[in-house]
Amino acid sequence: MEDVDDVRDAEDAGDVVVGPVDLAARVDAALAVQAVAFGLSEDEIGVRRHIVLRHLLCPGATSYGATTPGGRLVGFVYGMPNDRAHWWSTVVQPYLVREGNESWLDDSFVITELHVHPAYQGRGLGRQLITTITDAAAQPRSILSAIDVESPARMLYRSLGYRDLARRVHFPSAARPYAVMGAPLPLRRRGDAPQGN
Repeated sequence: MEDVDDVRDAEDAGDVVVGPVDLAARVDAALAVQAVAFGLSEDEIGVRRHIVLRHLLCPGATSYGATTPGGRLVGFVYGMPNDRAHWWSTVVQPYLVREGNESWLDDSFVITELHVHPAYQGRGLGRQLITTITDAAAQPRSILSAIDVESPARMLYRSLGYRDLARRVHFPSAARPYAVMGAPLPLRRRGDAPQGN
């Protein structure tokens, strides 16, 4: 539930700063953003808390946050170099094999989570978060998964150069199918011509 401070802070979204964040220390604030942006229940938040903290221990894991002048976290992104032994990679592999895109599992930086509080969406923070984290990646390309519907998130990813690598991907705990998307790095900026992949 938003309060008056949420609305007041949203009016000053131009003052939001994107930079490195200790996501392990701010995991509850990040999950509060994700809960509102993604519609999570209290039980789902509890499960995801453990997952996020485990992910952040992986080699190469990094995170960035969007923070208001008052220090409120209103968006975050985290990711890591893909590891074929990770759960996500093992689930998406057969789908990528079927589409002839299995090689994307190697030398790719995975965007594990990207969420912006709804009061701050539509202001370019998602774009700034994902381009900032991928600009720091050592890998030549990036992969991610998104719910397989036409949505603002999927439009953002396409505008950055991501393309569908596999669709109708079913994760065991998810009710809706996902799409796996990939893009060469650096990500496309506004005004860049589309690249062939």
